[in-house]
Amino acid sequence: MFKVIKKDKDTKARIGVFETVHNSLKTPSFFPVATQAAVKGLSVRELDEIGIDGLLVNAYHIYQRPGLEVIKKCGGLHKFMNFPKTIITDSGGYQIFSLERLRKVTDEGVTFQSHIDGKTFFLSPEEVIKIQLDAESSVAVPLDECVKFPVTLEQATEAMERTIAWARKSKSYFKQNNSKKQLFFAISQGSVHKDLRKKCLDEILKLELDGLCVGGLSVGEPEDLRYNILDFITGYSGDGLLRYFMGYGLPHDILEAVTFGVDLFDCVVPTRFARTGTAITTDGVIVVRNLPYALDENPLDKDCFCYVCRSYCRAYIRHLIKVNEILGIQLLTYHNIFWYKHFMDAIKKSIEEERFLKFKKDFLTRFKRT
Repeated sequence: MFKVIKKDKDTKARIGVFETVHNSLKTPSFFPVATQAAVKGLSVRELDEIGIDGLLVNAYHIYQRPGLEVIKKCGGLHKFMNFPKTIITDSGGYQIFSLERLRKVTDEGVTFQSHIDGKTFFLSPEEVIKIQLDAESSVAVPLDECVKFPVTLEQATEAMERTIAWARKSKSYFKQNNSKKQLFFAISQGSVHKDLRKKCLDEILKLELDGLCVGGLSVGEPEDLRYNILDFITGYSGDGLLRYFMGYGLPHDILEAVTFGVDLFDCVVPTRFARTGTAITTDGVIVVRNLPYALDENPLDKDCFCYVCRSYCRAYIRHLIKVNEILGIQLLTYHNIFWYKHFMDAIKKSIEEERFLKFKKDFLTRFKRT
């Protein structure tokens, strides 16, 4: 459940409390992505040390491997991962729809070929919810149809209508079979068309949601169109629901979305950047694997107080990356996840102290976008 406890006086930014059966946390918050039931490069002990409140796990991937029988036999997703806090399971819709040559979409669901072994599967909206209920995640998210930009009005309308129909079927199945006090979010679609977004919201908000996901944005559209639609969604949907922008995660983008009233984010950016030898800092992104850092005795970020920045210099981490030592990726991942956690904490503090716009201006002035 979700409750707003503080609103910014100048923008739609807000602080909320989000509670699941597994824990309670304050928003705005960022959930690292644990696609295959693990955050790449980090253990649960390290996630707990950093203070991570929740994770996003991909239902499509855990359905493929290790399979639901394994997870059920091990006592559900939380016990399987040894992660006791909130876990949101994404339906996997975006991953399925990214397999353009390997899937066929009908009103009944999606037929697709596994990206692992080529086997053919059919997933209905009800089956996608069953997967998430069987996994016993904290929050289930229904199957939706995501279309990339640019898209014709006809294609956007068809995807939006299908998303509504699937949300209805999903919520019906969820309501009949939810015995673990799991929560149910639904996804807004409609591309950059306000009339489609309005129709989608009108219908899915009837389903007694526990949270609203922003889908179908950051898929190639210009920033001005994205923010225009985001402003409409957060304004039209009311204040009572948690707003979750799925897959959205560069720091400056998060800050803009918070301005429009978004509460929750997830993204692969901090872990994927680490695997390319890249660190996120208060001054911007640095590619520490590059030659200029070969003799650099400074920490990754002089304003960061994480274990990595207190213990290692850029030159050492670059050395690890260049000689393919896995420790280099682990250290960068730890720093990047820690940085995101404390970036979100700083946003919350600025809203609490009624200085959010100043914080935003100061951050964007200093943070160099690549």
